[in-house]
Amino acid sequence: MSIEVEVQYAVEDTELPPAEDFRRWAEAALEGCREEAELAVRVVGADESRMLNRRYRGKDRPTNVLSFPVELPAGVSVPQIGDLVICAPVVAAEAAEQGKPAAAHWAHMTVHGVLHLLGFDHRDEAEAEAMEAVERRILAGLGHPDPYSFD
Repeated sequence: MSIEVEVQYAVEDTELPPAEDFRRWAEAALEGCREEAELAVRVVGADESRMLNRRYRGKDRPTNVLSFPVELPAGVSVPQIGDLVICAPVVAAEAAEQGKPAAAHWAHMTVHGVLHLLGFDHRDEAEAEAMEAVERRILAGLGHPDPYSFD
């Protein structure tokens, strides 16, 4: 498997996962789906997340993860699958609110975002259940608990 993950840090925070963790999480999400893939993960602050969420989703607030799948013309095949934008303060706040270890939530947001790049979605209950089952399996393989069972 040839997976390339470019990690960009647009915020300064000593609590952020290292680039190797993002690569490992993305590889786990891509296992069995793609032999070759390239993606970028950009870790941002609340202002950048809010601006992107407003522009691309019409929601005027920061969000945990945004996925931007690459849109290629018909007949063009490249390993690039898209970009993820993960908001550091939102992920940290959610992990604290949900009583989760920060690393487990970072892993979840990365896996969740990569699955969106692969075409998974959660627009209706059936899609959400299918996507959540895949997330649970991948995260368990990484040694993390079920991301949907928290107090």
